[in-house]
Amino acid sequence: MKKNKVLVTGGAGFIGGNFVQYMLDKYSDYYIFNLDLLTYAGDITKHHSYKENENYHFIKADIADRETIMTIFEKEKFDYVVHFAAESHVDRSISDPGIFVKTNVLGTQVLLDASKEIGVSKFVHVSTDEVYGDLDFDPTTFFTEKTPLQPNSPYSASKASSDLLVRAYHETYGLPVNITRCSNNYGPYHFPEKLIPLTISRVINDQKVPVYGDGRNIRDWLHVIDHCAAIDLVMHEGVNGEVYNVGGHNERTNLEVVKTVIKTLGKSEELIEFVKDRLGHDKRYAIDPTKLENLGWKPKYNFETGIAQTIQWYLDNKEWWDQIISGEYQNYFEKQYSI
Repeated sequence: MKKNKVLVTGGAGFIGGNFVQYMLDKYSDYYIFNLDLLTYAGDITKHHSYKENENYHFIKADIADRETIMTIFEKEKFDYVVHFAAESHVDRSISDPGIFVKTNVLGTQVLLDASKEIGVSKFVHVSTDEVYGDLDFDPTTFFTEKTPLQPNSPYSASKASSDLLVRAYHETYGLPVNITRCSNNYGPYHFPEKLIPLTISRVINDQKVPVYGDGRNIRDWLHVIDHCAAIDLVMHEGVNGEVYNVGGHNERTNLEVVKTVIKTLGKSEELIEFVKDRLGHDKRYAIDPTKLENLGWKPKYNFETGIAQTIQWYLDNKEWWDQIISGEYQNYFEKQYSI
């Protein structure tokens, strides 16, 4: 029996990397191809235990390299493409927007062209709730799939642009696509510059934790494994051309998240250090996932169980993140937060 071939772009990153593991563990009848350029946030050591798995294949390539991508697609004839590969850190997009346009917009177009050329069964574009802009602090308001796109950072603008390209390829060429827009993810193998792993690693090391502004900005937190399950469902059951929002109904202020980590690790809140607010810092994100729930998805984790598991993972895997936060990343951190 023919095995389906699934291309996961950005499979060495945080969410893509967890998705690769999720799919390999769940489906023995799929070949999983992990395509990644291995930039600063890319890490394939997380897949070490799968390197002898005949269903797992790694390809190092740049999604914006048209000639290489076309050659790979023509050779492998993928059945599904799940597109995670993106520059994703808002702070870095503010300091260098150009690379975000190249990877997130032009790279997506290359993948769409390649997918159209070979006739994939489904192209799943993994996006973000940040394309919607921000919400006020009214707890009854939520992003839905009908919310207009109003991105406020170079990162979210590049993601919104790629979303529109994906939609256009469906409407113009009939390419079978879905777009998922998720809230903030957390969990194992999260790169240490993001809020939760940054806080965990610095609290463990008794270092100051930078909090932008007054810490009142609100995010809706989603465990990465719940996100993987949602993408799996959309890939197989999503109606072609549709957008699905993925949210965990776990709204917390940034300050609440930091204090939760500090309390769990038994450290002092004196580690908190408020720093100058990020440019264009969105106030609140919150997602209504009803459409996806009607498709059959329900999150497994609430924030309390998920954050406890995540903190324990970082305690158990200090060697992994220790080597990341040394060297070049440390120079970036000091420049970004001036701590």
